[in-house]
Amino acid sequence: MKKEVLTYDKVGEYLNCKVCERKCTIKEGDTGFCKMRANMNGKLCALNYGTASSVAVDPIEKKPLFHFYPGSTVFSLGSVGCNFRCKHCQNWNISQVNLEEIPTREILPEEAIRLTKQYGCKSIAWTYNEPTIWFEYTYDSAKLAKKEDIATVYVTNGYMSEESFDLIKPYLDAANIDLKGMSDKFYRDLCQARLQPVLDNIKRFYENKIHIEITNLIIPGYNDSKEDLQALIKFMVDETGLEVPLHFTRFFPYYELGQLPPTPVESLRRAYNMAKEAGMKYVYIGNVSTGGEESTLCPECGKVLIQRNGFEIVDDELKETRKCPTCKAPINIIT
Repeated sequence: MKKEVLTYDKVGEYLNCKVCERKCTIKEGDTGFCKMRANMNGKLCALNYGTASSVAVDPIEKKPLFHFYPGSTVFSLGSVGCNFRCKHCQNWNISQVNLEEIPTREILPEEAIRLTKQYGCKSIAWTYNEPTIWFEYTYDSAKLAKKEDIATVYVTNGYMSEESFDLIKPYLDAANIDLKGMSDKFYRDLCQARLQPVLDNIKRFYENKIHIEITNLIIPGYNDSKEDLQALIKFMVDETGLEVPLHFTRFFPYYELGQLPPTPVESLRRAYNMAKEAGMKYVYIGNVSTGGEESTLCPECGKVLIQRNGFEIVDDELKETRKCPTCKAPINIIT
């Protein structure tokens, strides 16, 4: 289904898309970098409005969001296309293809909200591929969700434009933002993108009090050096404080980086320990069972507050309170 884009300008015979930081200039009959926005008779149209490639009921921990209604379920939808070209993309079969190349189904915003309620989900998430590429659909759906007391979630690469952010922020409750590395070279070489817009958006989300959690996929030989990790942790401490959850996740060889080995567990533990030593209160290791680093601990006394086994919660001491039951320290969590 096609729908006119919310954020674009006319520049002579071209249309300047403003949904993300690429700001593509698109001539008649062409699409932008994401392949999902086309100049059609002088109007910029989203080609994938209401077009879903992936639909599931997930544990919220899978996003990953560990401090946002832990133990709840989230109705998750993905579409087609992306504004990145990540060589390690795990969902390349929906993010790096044209609309007609994969099976899809139409789920309009009203139907998405109905299904969220039908399955008893606390929240709705736009995920699997970049939600900004589905912006008009997510915007319309989020407005409906707020009327029904359904929480809203983006799982994003953080490359949306300030114009898009300003539109969606009144209707967005939480986001997991993928901070892939801490150098422009990493973003250029592996994603065909830039670092600074991602850092700007992380600060933008934080300053506007949208719940955020940050994920860093550690890729051997690319972003796993001590200097890379120190730069990422320093950015978090300086710009978002000590309480924003940080997830270090394990890379597995995939797509165009199939020749690499999986991330060594010791690299994940080193990153975890560095963040903890810097004072970060909520640090996690994902995509591997390491023996406790996926559970939420009290940052003051060390008590296990939420014990997890993968995405499953085994025990939750925070169901009725946001304080540690042992030392009464306040915990940064939405329950």
